[in-house]
Amino acid sequence: MSLTSQISTLSNRYSGSKEKYNGIENPYASQSKPIYRYVKLGFLVIYWSIFTLLLMTKSEKPGMMNHLSIPSHEVSNVEIADEPISNKVKMNLEGPLLPTLKTDDANPSSYHLVVWLELITSDYNKSQNLTERLMIPILPPDLLEIFPHQNVQKTLHVSNYVNRSVNYLVRLNFESNLPIEIKISYAYDLSPASPEAGLIYGTVILLGLYISIIFEIINRALAAMLASTMSLAVLAFLNERPTTTELMSWIDIDTLLLLFSMMILVAILGETGLFDFLSVFAYKITNGKIWPLIYTLCFFTAVLSAFLDNTTMVLLMTPVTIRLCEVMELNPVPILTAMVIFSNIGGALTPVGDPPNVIITTNSKVIKAGMDFNYFVLHMSIGVVMALLVASVQLKYIFRDTKLLKYPEPQEIQELKHEIAIWQRAAASLSSYSREEKLVRDILLKKVKSLSTLLNNKLANGSSNLLKYKSTLEELQEKYPIRDKLLLLKSSITLIFVITLFFLHNLPNVNLSLGWTTLLGVFLILILADTKDLDGILARVEWSTLIFFAALFILMEALSCMGLIAWIGKQTEGVILSVNEDFRLAVAIILILWVSGIASAFVDNVPLTTMMVRIITNLSENDQLGLPLQPLVWALSYGACMGGNATLIGATANVVCAGVSEQHGYPFTYMQFFKMGFPITIGSLVTTTIYLLIAHIVFQWH
Repeated sequence: MSLTSQISTLSNRYSGSKEKYNGIENPYASQSKPIYRYVKLGFLVIYWSIFTLLLMTKSEKPGMMNHLSIPSHEVSNVEIADEPISNKVKMNLEGPLLPTLKTDDANPSSYHLVVWLELITSDYNKSQNLTERLMIPILPPDLLEIFPHQNVQKTLHVSNYVNRSVNYLVRLNFESNLPIEIKISYAYDLSPASPEAGLIYGTVILLGLYISIIFEIINRALAAMLASTMSLAVLAFLNERPTTTELMSWIDIDTLLLLFSMMILVAILGETGLFDFLSVFAYKITNGKIWPLIYTLCFFTAVLSAFLDNTTMVLLMTPVTIRLCEVMELNPVPILTAMVIFSNIGGALTPVGDPPNVIITTNSKVIKAGMDFNYFVLHMSIGVVMALLVASVQLKYIFRDTKLLKYPEPQEIQELKHEIAIWQRAAASLSSYSREEKLVRDILLKKVKSLSTLLNNKLANGSSNLLKYKSTLEELQEKYPIRDKLLLLKSSITLIFVITLFFLHNLPNVNLSLGWTTLLGVFLILILADTKDLDGILARVEWSTLIFFAALFILMEALSCMGLIAWIGKQTEGVILSVNEDFRLAVAIILILWVSGIASAFVDNVPLTTMMVRIITNLSENDQLGLPLQPLVWALSYGACMGGNATLIGATANVVCAGVSEQHGYPFTYMQFFKMGFPITIGSLVTTTIYLLIAHIVFQWH
C-alpha cells in the first residue's frame, strides 16, 4: 500500500468521509473522485488553451511613439495603413501640451493643436472628415523651454464612415497655430477596448477566481496566476495587451519587498525562542483564561497596527499566537482570524496603519484640505474605538460556546498529524537530482511512514497516551526559555532600526519606503547573525504568498484597464448627483463607505482606493454639490480598511496570516474566514456609518 493510501485510510478511520476536522483542512483526506478530477482537469486545460492561443496570436501594444514636426499654421498628416474598426480612435500625444482641463475652465492659452481624421480618395481629389476637429491647448512660445512635455490621452469619435474600398485612404492630420514649429510624439489605437465588453470579461474572470478559492478547486496562488494571465489574454483580445515594461510596473514591488523582508526577520527571530517566551508571558498575565487571552492578543495587535504597518504586525504576532494556542490546546485558526480582523480595524486609525490610508493622506488635494496626521487621527479614533468594541461583542457571541475554540480530538493525535505534515513538506522540498538529496528525501519519507503507522495504531486502538503540556506556569517557563540571547539582542537592534524608520519614513528628508526599510533591516541582521545557512533561511519564506500577491496586483490593474473599477466609481458618483441637495452629504457618506467597504472585500483595496480618492476629490470640487472633502475622506478610509475583513483575500494582512499559519500546519479556508469576517465587517460598517451620520448632524458639516 502506498504512503498516500495509508494516510487516506488513517484519515477515513478517524473522520469518516469528511475532508476537514474542526474547520481545518485535513491533509490526509482521500483523493478526489475520478470524475471530478477529470472534469476539473479538462476545464483547466481548456482555460489554459484559451489564454495561450490569445497571447500567441495577439502582439503587445506599440510601446514606442512616432515623432512628427508640425510647421506653423500648416497641416501635417500621416497616412494610416489600416482603418478604424470601431467608432472610436484612441490617441496618445506627448509634447508642449497643457494638462487636460475641465470643460467649464477657461483655456489659459490662446494656442492650440488640432487633431482629426479624414477620408480621402486615392488620387486626392476628394476628402471627408471622419472625426471632429479636436482642439488641445498647448504652451505659449515663451514657456516651451521651461516646462517638461505633457502626456495626454484623447479619443476621436468616428462619424459618417463607411467601410473603406481600395480607392480610399485614411489620414491623420495635425495643425498648430503657434508661430514656430513644434515637435510632438503620437501613437494611435484604431480599435480601443470596448468598456462594455471589458466590464463583462473582467467580472467573469473575478468571479472565476473567487469560485476557485472559495471551493478550493485549486491552490489560491495558482488560481491567481491563471486569472491574471487570462486577464492579460482578454486585454490582448481587445487589442490592449500591455508591454512587458508596463506589466512589471503593475506589480507593487515595495509591498512584495516588505513581505519578503519581514518573513526573513520573523524566521530569524523564531530561532531565538522569542515567540515561545512571549506566549508564556501572555499566558501568565491572563492567568491561562481563554477570553482574557484572546482579547489581550487582539487589542495588542490592533493598537500596534495603528502605528506600524498592519501586515508587519500580523507577521510578528502570528507565530506568537500559534505557540500560545498550542500551549492552551486551542485551535489557532479562529483566534488568528480574530487577531487579523482587529489588526485591520486598528490600522484604520492612522495614515500609516493601512495602505489605503497611505494613498488617501498622500493625495495632494487631501493634504491641501488640511488633512494632517493629528487631524486624521482625531476624527478616525472615535469610529475605530466603536468598531473595536462592537467586534469584541460579536466575537464573544460567535464563540459563546468555547468548545468551538478547541479540538474535538486528543492533543497527541493533533501533534502527530502536524508532525507528519511538517515531515511531508520537508520531503517535498527536496528534489531527486543528486544522490545526496534523494537519500535525505528517502529518510524523511521513511519517517513519515513510521509516524503514519503510529497514528494508525492509536486511531485503531481508540486510545492515546496523551502527553499534555505542563499545567503550571513554572513548568511552562522552564520548557520555553529564550534559546539564543545573543541572537535576540542582534535581532532587537535590527527591529529597533526598522521600527524607527517606519515612524520616520514620511519625513521629507527620509527617502526610504517601507519595503526598502525592512530590506536594509534584513541585511543588518544577516550581517550581525553571521550565518552561513542562507539557503535554510530563504526556504522559510512563504513564496506562494508572494506569488499570489504579484498575480493579484496584475489582475487588479488589468481589471482597471477593462473598466471594472471605474464603473464602480461612476455608478457611485451618479447616485450621489441624483439625490436632493439637503441629503446629498449624508447619502454621499453612506455610499462612499459601503461601496468601498463591499468592493474592498472582493477587489484589492489599493487600486480601489486610488480610484475612489479621485472620485471624492472631484465631488468636493463640484461647486453645485457643495460637499466638504473631510467627511468623504473618513468614509473612504473606514470602508476600504474595514471592508477587507470580509474575505480571506480582502486585505494583505489576511493573506499573509493565512500563509504563515499554513506553514505551521494550520491551513485556513475561504469559508472559514468568511463566516467570522463577514458579520464583523457588516457590524463595523454599520457602526462607523452611524458615527459619521451623528457627527454630520452634531457638527453640521457643509
